[in-house]
Amino acid sequence: MSKNITLKIDGIDITVEKGKSILDAAKKANIRIPTLCHHEDLCVAGNCRICVVEGKGVDKLLASCAVPAETGMDILTTTPKVRKARKDIVALLVSEHNTQCTTCYRSTNCELQDLASEYNIDHEKYLSVLKTDLEIDKSSWAIEKDDSKCVRCQRCVRTCAELQHVNAIASIYKGKDMKIATFMDLPMNEVICVNCGQCITHCPTGALTERRYYDSIWDAIGDPTKHVIVNTAPSVRVGLGEMLDLPVGERVTGKMVTALKMLGFDSVLDTDFAADLTIVEEGTELLQRLKKALVDKEDVALPMITSCSPGWVKFIEHMYADYLEHLSTCKSPQQMFGAVAKTYYAEKMEIDPKDIVCVAGMPCAAKKYEANRPEMRDSGFQDIDAGLTTRELGHMIREAGVNFNKLEESKFDKLMGKSSGAGVIFGATGGVMEAALRTVYELVTGRPVPFDNLNITAVRGLEGVKSTSIKFENCVEQYSFLEGVEANFGIAHGLINARKVMDQVVAGTSPFHFIEIMACPGGCIGGGGQPIPTNDEIRMKRIEAIYAEDESMEVRKSHENPEIKQIYEEFLGEPLGEKSHHLLHTKYRKRKRY
Repeated sequence: MSKNITLKIDGIDITVEKGKSILDAAKKANIRIPTLCHHEDLCVAGNCRICVVEGKGVDKLLASCAVPAETGMDILTTTPKVRKARKDIVALLVSEHNTQCTTCYRSTNCELQDLASEYNIDHEKYLSVLKTDLEIDKSSWAIEKDDSKCVRCQRCVRTCAELQHVNAIASIYKGKDMKIATFMDLPMNEVICVNCGQCITHCPTGALTERRYYDSIWDAIGDPTKHVIVNTAPSVRVGLGEMLDLPVGERVTGKMVTALKMLGFDSVLDTDFAADLTIVEEGTELLQRLKKALVDKEDVALPMITSCSPGWVKFIEHMYADYLEHLSTCKSPQQMFGAVAKTYYAEKMEIDPKDIVCVAGMPCAAKKYEANRPEMRDSGFQDIDAGLTTRELGHMIREAGVNFNKLEESKFDKLMGKSSGAGVIFGATGGVMEAALRTVYELVTGRPVPFDNLNITAVRGLEGVKSTSIKFENCVEQYSFLEGVEANFGIAHGLINARKVMDQVVAGTSPFHFIEIMACPGGCIGGGGQPIPTNDEIRMKRIEAIYAEDESMEVRKSHENPEIKQIYEEFLGEPLGEKSHHLLHTKYRKRKRY
């Protein structure tokens, strides 16, 4: 049987693989069919019917996203019948939608708004049936849920179930009463939500957004008694440009620093400094666990698993709570940064830490939740006072009237503003592992990792679970116990893939010594706070930009960052020492699963 089929769309003959949809075939020929419930990351739903087309000889309109292309089909995409159907569907959606478009956070980045404009929807075509008693759920530190803007496309439901395997939200009731809700319609902060924000990036409207804190940050910037620091994660510099009319994946590090200084932040620093700090601590912790297992014959939790992703950490707290000892005790770079900002930085700059406001610019919604965890106050204060998503930073820059594309480039401020290429690649799935291996291998052998130009390509890319191994040979005396050991390393991104590797850990069949897990598909470059839309094509462009930034860096290993050497010499003492253990490490707790 032929693996290809040929059909005609708008008079054009198109050949596609058998099993592809009419929508897939149209995309191949660059024929645009509008969609709403459809998303490249998700399974077919076919419930909005925006994508209907007409088939010659077929009485009813066809949902192009859900109907397979078949040989001999003759499809028309813009007939009067099709246009009228689409217009009526959009008008009906608008009739039950809160059309506060001029003040909506997603204004100009809303798929329903775009469709309403494209089809010239008359707001009076259908009477508004919007329910008046709908309240915005602001109970979560990370996510706002506004049912008045929900079009019931169920993209959020499919995202939470398919990509993340969390099922925090679902569709309930039927017909006119159907809605997207949590278990028992509880507030978002009372259900098993990991705050990853993937529901936000997949929502086509403003029904799901991040909790926004920038008004309080503007107030802090305007307060002369406060010293306001902002630190920005690696993924922000390859995503922010999309918020400011630049192409996807363009690196804007220097312009970003300039813009943040123009906004009035007293100090613009780099989260990548703390990423380097994380690698030194986490790498040492891994070697310590291996020594306990191989030399001291202690019962130690292996594989060790990274704890940089707060969505993943909350996931394991709920879903695999009996395996929390496998988590690295290291805080995430965001939280390490806050802890040393309110201690080391305050001491060096001679500022009372109570007057420091530490703001984190992150690609992540879960970072807002993480900043407010009670465990994150080891500095004597809340380590991170507020988190901003990449989207929020873009809005703040626009609000300040900054002409971003005309800015000159500038560098991060000194003291916690210097980073390595290893810190930069934290932004991509596999980046934490690659950064760790660059340091761990050199600590063990005294030599750089045996990969061309330090690039460990086996851990890169969008494959759901990746792995690599390294054999330690000719080890330095301190780590002679690893002589001849072949260490195995695993990487997973997206919580559905986290489940796969964790099920191996539970079964006792995991082949790995060290595992990196990131909650979001693609890692932080695809985080819940990144510009919308996000799909695999966009993720890959951001990832390519991350690695290009790494290649351009003067220092590409975390342990060679001069400011990391300085903080240990002047303040921390040594990795896993008393002070670093107090400030940079933590413990997590079991949470209910249901």
